[in-house]
Amino acid sequence: MPSQTHARRAFLRSAGQAAIAWSALSYSRILGANDKINMGLIGAGERGRGVMGNFLKTGDTNLVAACDVYAEMIDRAQKMAPGAKGFKDHRQLLEEKGIDAVLIATPDHWHSTVAIDALNAGKDVYVEKPLTLRMEEGPLIVKAARVNNRVCQVGLQQRSGAHYIEAKKKYIDEGVLGKISLVRTWWHGNGYHLRKAPPSLATLPSNLDWARFLGPVKWRDWDPQQFWNWRAYLDFGGGQVTDLMTHWIDVVHMFMGTDSPTSGVAAGGVYCYKDGRTAPDTINVLLEYGNEFTATFEATLAPGIRGEGIEFCGTKGKLYIDRRRYEYTSAERGAKPVEVMGPNYDFTLDHVKNFLECCKTRQRPNCDVYTGHRSAMASHLGNISYVQKRRLNFDPLREEILPL
Repeated sequence: MPSQTHARRAFLRSAGQAAIAWSALSYSRILGANDKINMGLIGAGERGRGVMGNFLKTGDTNLVAACDVYAEMIDRAQKMAPGAKGFKDHRQLLEEKGIDAVLIATPDHWHSTVAIDALNAGKDVYVEKPLTLRMEEGPLIVKAARVNNRVCQVGLQQRSGAHYIEAKKKYIDEGVLGKISLVRTWWHGNGYHLRKAPPSLATLPSNLDWARFLGPVKWRDWDPQQFWNWRAYLDFGGGQVTDLMTHWIDVVHMFMGTDSPTSGVAAGGVYCYKDGRTAPDTINVLLEYGNEFTATFEATLAPGIRGEGIEFCGTKGKLYIDRRRYEYTSAERGAKPVEVMGPNYDFTLDHVKNFLECCKTRQRPNCDVYTGHRSAMASHLGNISYVQKRRLNFDPLREEILPL
């Protein structure tokens, strides 16, 4: 049985010789080094348009189509690219033969369906994190990417951040921190999880397809808050754990060279905002990585506390890093911190550039679909523990929660 397990994991990682030796016949349009890539945007809300803005900023893409269940969002996307076609159903957009790649920025409960449909349609895919709403969706998306020989980048942009790469090389790869036994991560006061629906949505707009927004989720009557602030509802997303922790746990995986938690436990609740949300407003997650180290995540929306970061704690020192800077402090008594500032721009642009380059070279991107799946999986372990109110033991090779 162990040989079957390792074979399965190897398939998901590399998909065999066929995925490496992709043929020209499998690619919808052969891209030259100077060709612009025709993009479709699926999920044209604020985040989707923001990331698409980075695509357009490269000067290497054309936005030719936009899809959303809310026509107003399509209108806003078309202001970025006059002439782009508008669609309510992503399947119609994917039928457009001139589209080379898509950006998926829908709510999480649509990620799996849209990504698999896009990959099967021969499109390269950039999908926002988390890759999945449910742990079991990940292998299906990985398989679709490998079988169809598609580039699939997950929007965990720290993988392309220059100061993350620099800090890892300087302090982790060179062993400056010594043995790392604890990694602390936290993200407090993220305002996106407290968004209030505008008055214009008090009644269902005639140009918003509520049934299609719900998609695979069980029916409920129009609720503007669930539409506008879907991150606060576990039917649509994973709350702060998959929205925020997934970013940070991916950095932990990147720096520590492992993506295999062996247990997880979480505690939290809706303590501050009794507004109908089902995702906790306060949460603590603890993951164990074999006999090597533990990683924690702490988040609250409670007023009065804000900030986010990661701290790697070793026998010879500690390394703090966030999206703006990193800081190393030696364990020697009286040592002064050494601070380095990161780039003064949104390095999502670097992640986008990496994806576009891979669309032309057919190389694996910095946050390949398998990598994104494993980081989402670790976060899901925390959410499942929270819901089930118990510690979970986990087999990272089989990707299964072990029975009690």
